[in-house]
Amino acid sequence: MVVERLSKTWFNLVHGRNIVYNQCWEDPRLDRVALELTPQDRVVVITSAGCNALDYALAGAGHVHAVDMNSKQNHLLELKQVGLKHLDYPTFWKLFGKGSLPEWNEVYPSLLRPNLTSDARKFWDHKGILFRQGRRKSFYFRCTSGTFAWFVNYYVDRVAKMRDAVNALLAAENVEQQKSLFEQYDLAKKLWKPMIKFAMRRDVTLSLLGVPRAQRRQIDEGYPGGILQFVMDRVEAVFTKIPLKDNYAWRVYLTGEYSPEACPEYLKQDNFERLKNGVANQVSRHTNTMQGFLEGQSEPITRFILLDHMDWLSKDPAKKILTAEWQAIVDRAAPNARVLWRSAGLDGTFINPIEVSIDGKKKTLKEILSYNDRLANELHPQDRVHTYGSFCIADIRR
Repeated sequence: MVVERLSKTWFNLVHGRNIVYNQCWEDPRLDRVALELTPQDRVVVITSAGCNALDYALAGAGHVHAVDMNSKQNHLLELKQVGLKHLDYPTFWKLFGKGSLPEWNEVYPSLLRPNLTSDARKFWDHKGILFRQGRRKSFYFRCTSGTFAWFVNYYVDRVAKMRDAVNALLAAENVEQQKSLFEQYDLAKKLWKPMIKFAMRRDVTLSLLGVPRAQRRQIDEGYPGGILQFVMDRVEAVFTKIPLKDNYAWRVYLTGEYSPEACPEYLKQDNFERLKNGVANQVSRHTNTMQGFLEGQSEPITRFILLDHMDWLSKDPAKKILTAEWQAIVDRAAPNARVLWRSAGLDGTFINPIEVSIDGKKKTLKEILSYNDRLANELHPQDRVHTYGSFCIADIRR
């Protein structure tokens, strides 16, 4: 219990006043297939960095509600939306494609600041340094998850001295080349030195990645070899089994920037024009819990994207929060609403025993969720991020 309290205290210190995620760590290409979005869809998603909320709007959703307890994540999404509306494409690309805008002091006061809400303005008045070059050259080497990426790059460049190998992998034309290069450079041995193995077992390190102890426990209890082996296996799979050519999630953390060929959809020039011309307005921001947001809504929701946050609530006493959240989901769900979520655990159906009330009767989630295991099992191995143990797609049947 002492370890649990210390871990929670550290996690809160790390994340309490920070942008935690400077890019989304879920692959929206899978979500587009699973969600089958139409203009009739009303979507709710946990904001994270906002990349995927914009992606769902581009994919054709009628409206996307981006909800996050951390107001800073919504400030980041707001900066993207304001930038889309008021910047030209080259400037926007510098800001979020390169992660660095040297002319921030000229662009921000004239084009961005006047169009931000008061809370976001107060935040970015003090946080413009995140986009100005310094010892850390990029926004993607800053914030909480970016700090971890910066340490990784320091290790790659200064300790393991494997930058040539990483660059060769990112330039590879196919998976076969990647696998050959991985073996040629003996990356498994170079990467997993004792100091890295030690660090990956520490709650301090995992906190920088936004992994709370409850989620870490899920992996330790369910994965052979625990958290360290899970990470080692996932990294090797990314380098040897999944094409890196368009894997923007890993590219940006290994280089500090995206490339035109490997970037989120909102950063592509054609999509930039669509977003500027109104699509970005189809995304609204809400600083709230998922439960709180849903309880304040009267409009039915057709699509719910819960990321991996249910892992955080998987152990007592937090399970009560998860139960209340699912009651709110069921209460606001349109007929045949669809829910997506990911889990660090190998079985995302750990939520099945949760009971909710429908028409005055108690039912378990197992009774009302119709899982599309075939599609989930087909999509999950294609996940470019590849850091989750399971992926679930389910329709709510009353």
